[in-house]
Amino acid sequence: MNEDAHSESMGTSAADVMLEVQNGVGILELNRPKAYNAFDLPMVQRLADELVALAGREDVRGLIVTGHGKAFCAGGDLRWIAGYNGRYGAAFHELAARFHQAILEMRRMPKPVIAALNGLAAGGGFSLALACDFRIMDRSAVLRQAYTSNGLSLDGGGTFTLPRIVGLARAMEVVTFDAPIDAAKALEWGLVTEVVEQGRSVARALEVMEDILSRSSSSFAASKQLLLESFGNPFELQLEREREMLARCGDHPNGHEGVGAFLEKRKPRFQPV
Repeated sequence: MNEDAHSESMGTSAADVMLEVQNGVGILELNRPKAYNAFDLPMVQRLADELVALAGREDVRGLIVTGHGKAFCAGGDLRWIAGYNGRYGAAFHELAARFHQAILEMRRMPKPVIAALNGLAAGGGFSLALACDFRIMDRSAVLRQAYTSNGLSLDGGGTFTLPRIVGLARAMEVVTFDAPIDAAKALEWGLVTEVVEQGRSVARALEVMEDILSRSSSSFAASKQLLLESFGNPFELQLEREREMLARCGDHPNGHEGVGAFLEKRKPRFQPV
């Protein structure tokens, strides 16, 4: 988000979750830069609320998540946890409930979601990035799971997404030793989609989003849902779900357009919804 847009969106308040919409693309910016965009309970609740609203907005066709300042997100704010009357477990229990609502909204969203990793993504920020459909990473940014180094275990779906991206053995390495993962290693391991020059992650995410939105949105939504369902479905059920979705896509105007364009040997002109 550029500085002018950032200032205009903020108005007179210092909102910790900012939203700007550009040409049908929502840019959701975590905005606690002094805390490296770590989230306390009010912030993560606002994040969940924004995602609930965005999922139902017809004027927003895709979403980019990024951070303001030097970090993407440092995860849960341990200072907030420590101030919860010494009841760390209860604090994490409440914080994770809101955080997991945000993660579920993002995963269930039929729209494409891209993380623009402008800096450190650690702890819950690491899990938040992995829950996105795609990740564009600035070359100087760093990933770190961070939980286990603080005597904690992963949340935000990290134990689900991480082994499915890098495999069980490498996931065990990441959670056990918690070594920082630089951009080159993140790309090699498949943790990110693309690495760009410093400061380019949001701009590149917008370019990638433009490419995605030029394609069939109904096909993307169906394919995203099928891929996510595949982890919990037996093979026979997955085949049936594929048949149902294929028939549904075939009946959609984009299905008619895609088949017609193929037969007429021209580029398809898909509808946005």
